[in-house]
Amino acid sequence: MAEPTRKPRRVVIALGGNALGDTPKEQIERVRTAAPALLGVIDEGTEIIVTHGNGPQVGMIQKAFAISSAKDPKVPVMDLPECGAMSQGYIGYHLQQGLGAEMHKTGRAWHVATVVTQIEVDADDPSFQNPTKPIGPFLTKEQAEAQAKQEPTFKFVEDSGRGWRRVVASPRPRRIVESDSILNLLDNEFIVVACGGGGIPVIRDTDNYGCYRGVPAVIDKDAAAALLGEDCDADALVLLTAVDRVSVNFGKKNQRDLADLTVAQARAYADEGQFGKGSMEPKVRAAIRFCESRPDRVAIIGSLERAPEAVRGASGTRIHY
Repeated sequence: MAEPTRKPRRVVIALGGNALGDTPKEQIERVRTAAPALLGVIDEGTEIIVTHGNGPQVGMIQKAFAISSAKDPKVPVMDLPECGAMSQGYIGYHLQQGLGAEMHKTGRAWHVATVVTQIEVDADDPSFQNPTKPIGPFLTKEQAEAQAKQEPTFKFVEDSGRGWRRVVASPRPRRIVESDSILNLLDNEFIVVACGGGGIPVIRDTDNYGCYRGVPAVIDKDAAAALLGEDCDADALVLLTAVDRVSVNFGKKNQRDLADLTVAQARAYADEGQFGKGSMEPKVRAAIRFCESRPDRVAIIGSLERAPEAVRGASGTRIHY
C-alpha cells in the first residue's frame, strides 16, 4: 500500500445522514457514540472539519409541515432551502453537544461551531430543466395534486408504484459562500461543522444587487464535501459510511474489498458500474475529484467506528494518485 506523502494536517470528515438515525433521540445517541472516534482523529494531531448528510432529517421536517398544512391551510408548506437550514442547525447542535460532552469527559479544551452554509450553484445548471432527485414522503395522487395546487412550482412523479414524490434538481456545487468564515474558525482552533446536507443551494439574484437567493434543489453531499476539502486546503477527505471498505462485485460470491486504489483505478471501476449509483459511486466520484484538485491529497472511504485508523491509512479504502 502506498503511504501518504505527508501526515494529514487538516481533514474533512463526512458523516452520512442515515448514520445519524431517523429521530432526534436516535441522532443524539449516535452522535454521542461517534464523538470518541471523531475526537480520536484530532488526537492524531490533525484539524477536522465535519460535514454530514441530512436526507432523513429534511424528510422528517417536510413531512411535519406537509401534515400540518393539510390540516390547516394557514400553515405553509416549507420549501427545501428553509428545511435544509433547519436540519443544518439542529444536526449541528447535536454534534456540538455530543463532541462537547466527550471533550468535557476527557479533559479536552477545544471549541466546536456550526456554520449554516450556503453553496452557490449555476442558475443554468442542466438539472434545473430536468429535475429527477426524489425528496420527501410518499403521497397519494390526491395529496400530490393538493400540494401542487398550493405550490404550483412543485413537480411530482409516481415512484415505482409506491406513491407520488416531489422531484427537484441536483446541481453541481460551485462555491461555498461562507468559506472565509469556516477558514477563520479553523485558524482559531475550532472544530467546524459545515456544508450539512450538501449545503443550501443558492443562486445570484440579479434583480437584487447580485445577492443570493435559495433555490429548491439538493446538492450531492459527497460532492459538497469534496469542494469543502478543496476550499479548506485539506490534506485528506474521509467519507464515513456503514462499510469498512469499497468493494467490487458487491453482494456476490466473488466480492472483493479494496484497500488501496489509484485515481485511474477508481475511475475505471466507477465507469464499469461497480459502485451503486445512489450509494457508493457518488463517494468514489467525490474522492476522485478531491484527489485531482491537488496530487498529494488522499481520500479515504471507511466506517465511522474506525475513523482514526482510516486517517492513518490502517483501515478503509485509500484513493490517491
